[in-house]
Amino acid sequence: MALRTAAKFGMALLQGFHRGVLKVATQKWGVGSRWESYLSVGVPATQKALQEDEMNVDRKSFLKHALPFSAFLTDGFGRQHDYLRISVTEKCNLRCQYCMPEEGVSLTPKPHLLTTEEIITLAKLFVKEGVNKIRLTGGEPLIRPDIAYIIAELRKLPGLRTVAITTNGINLSRQLPTLKEAGLDLINISLDSLVPAKFEFIVRRKGFHKVMEGISKAIELGYSPVKVNCVVMRGLNEDEVVDFVALTEKMPLDVRFIEYMPFNGNRWNFRKMVSYQEMLDRVKETWPTLEKLPSGKSDTAKAYQVPGFMGHIGFITSMSDHFCGSCNRLRITADGNLKVCLFGNAEVSLRDYLRSGASEEALLQIIGAAVARKKKQHAGMFSLSQMKNRPMILIGG
Repeated sequence: MALRTAAKFGMALLQGFHRGVLKVATQKWGVGSRWESYLSVGVPATQKALQEDEMNVDRKSFLKHALPFSAFLTDGFGRQHDYLRISVTEKCNLRCQYCMPEEGVSLTPKPHLLTTEEIITLAKLFVKEGVNKIRLTGGEPLIRPDIAYIIAELRKLPGLRTVAITTNGINLSRQLPTLKEAGLDLINISLDSLVPAKFEFIVRRKGFHKVMEGISKAIELGYSPVKVNCVVMRGLNEDEVVDFVALTEKMPLDVRFIEYMPFNGNRWNFRKMVSYQEMLDRVKETWPTLEKLPSGKSDTAKAYQVPGFMGHIGFITSMSDHFCGSCNRLRITADGNLKVCLFGNAEVSLRDYLRSGASEEALLQIIGAAVARKKKQHAGMFSLSQMKNRPMILIGG
C-alpha cells in the first residue's frame, strides 16, 4: 500500500514536471503537439525523434531540462533538492554567540542520536534519489571520532560528486591529512575575527591560532578555494570586513560574509545585523574596482573579486535579500529530523521511521510529503525573530 501511494505521489509530481518542461519548450522553441505526445507518457524525447524533427531546436538544452529529477525531492515550486546537509553531532568545543545561548543547550541523549549506520543508510537513500552533494556539519563534526570513516563511506556512494564539511577549525590541522585521504572534497572554516581577543569574546573560548593553522593546512594540502565563513555582527566585527577581504590577495580563500540570522537563544535583533549592501559599500570604499562574479543557479553567496587578487569574497544575504527561490538544500539534524528549511520549524523524524523498520519506499513517501510542503520562502527576519526554532547548534550549520 505504501509503495502504491508513493508511486502515485511520484507520478503526479513527475507529470507536473513534464507539463512544466512542455510549457518552457513551447515558449522557447515553438515546440508543438509532437513533443506533447512524448512528454504526456512521461518518457524523455529520444535522440532519434530529435533528428526526425525539422525544427531548429537547441537539442542539448532541451534534453538537459527534460531529464526527470526525483519526484520525492522536488517541491511544489519545482525546486530540486540535490544538496543534503547532515549534522553528525550536537557537541561543540566553542560557544559562538550567534550559534548557541550563553548557558549552552540541553544535548540529546546518545540513544536518540543517529548512529553511524543510520547516517550512511539515509545518505544512500538520498543519493539514490539524486542528491549529489553532502555536507557534514554539527555542532563541531571533527569532534566525532569516526568522522573519517563516515567520509570514506560516503565517498563510495555512486552518484555522489561532493563530500564537504563545515568546521570551526580547532582540530582541523591535525585531522585534515586523514580526512583528505578519506575523500573530503571541500572545507568551510568558521572564523569571525582576525583579532585573537575579539575571536575569544565571540566564541567564548580560546583557539584563534589553531583555526589559522587549520586554514594554512588546508591551503598546504591543495584545497582551493578554502571557504572561510564570517558572521558579521554590528558592534563586534563589522570593522574587520576590509581586513578579511585583504586576506584574499595572496591566498586562495573564498571569504563569505554572512548576515546575522535569528535562532533560538542567540539574542538576535535588527540593530545587530549588518546588511549585505552595507558590507559591500565598505569593501568598495577600499577597492572601487571590485568586480561581481557570475554565480550558479543554486549558489547562496553573491560573489565578488578584487581584480588581481588570488581569492574572492561572497555575501550570504539570507535576511536582506533571500535566495529561497533557488534553494536546493535539505537538512538532517543529529537526532534524525528532516528539516526542509533552515528557518522553518516543521520537522519529521526519519530516525523514528528507520527504527520502526520502515521500508525504503515508506521512507521516500515520508520524505516526499515533507519536501512537497516546503514553503515558497521564509517568513522574513522580523517574523523569524519571533518564531520558535532550534538554536543553530541543534540544527547543523
